[in-house]
Amino acid sequence: IIRMIKPVEYFGYRAYFAKEDYVTAAAAFEPSLICLIPMSAITTLVSQNNDLAMFFIKQLSIDLGIADERTVNLTQKHIRGRLAESLLFLKESYGLEEDGSTLSIYLSREDLANLSNMTTSNAIRTLSQFATERLITIDGRKIKIIDEEKLKKISKIG
Repeated sequence: IIRMIKPVEYFGYRAYFAKEDYVTAAAAFEPSLICLIPMSAITTLVSQNNDLAMFFIKQLSIDLGIADERTVNLTQKHIRGRLAESLLFLKESYGLEEDGSTLSIYLSREDLANLSNMTTSNAIRTLSQFATERLITIDGRKIKIIDEEKLKKISKIG
């Protein structure tokens, strides 16, 4: 998993502007409503509206920066750092339930492993270690963050 789209985010336009084939796949983790805007309409609007053109330039620049950082993190960080970062990313992107500590998105172990660029068995083992260290608690697919500061330190150490 290279990128996770939050509600009301755009995706799939980079390849169009680059005149390349769209070679990645997209899948929803939860029931979703998707809106398709024809790229011909976007192109027309971008050519007529400098603010919209700047919006897409800014968005592409942000996405490129995120992709660069993510590539470095997924290839150079240790397994513990990658998984800690993924848990923090999920908290940032999807928020917490009403209890203020349970992630509001429930991923399978395989999806969490893919997000962290590791095998499913390594993800399961590392989650268990985090639970043993009382950084998180696990109840099925529900993950509750107990010690966010320690997860941040692990993520930075890599």
